[in-house]
Amino acid sequence: MHAASNTEKITLRLLMQGQVQGVFFRDSMRREALGFGVCGWVRNCSDGSVEAVVQGNSPAVASIVEWAKHGPERARVEQFQMEPATGRYTDFDIRY
Repeated sequence: MHAASNTEKITLRLLMQGQVQGVFFRDSMRREALGFGVCGWVRNCSDGSVEAVVQGNSPAVASIVEWAKHGPERARVEQFQMEPATGRYTDFDIRY
């Protein structure tokens, strides 16, 4: 068994609730994720929340997680959930 290194990819599912739709959350998150070198996807959910799966090295994923806890300027994240996820991603997409 070995300790996780910064080169190992981690994958997390994020769920943001609050004022997170109609505030450019998805587009802003895509831009931030690509800047951090994070892959995955983001989408609006029918209940008004935003869901994302993020994948990358530990420091990059930590950076996008911290960003997602507040989102873009006009957003107000009132609840934030995070859990392990699976999958393989090569880009960061907005899902519809």
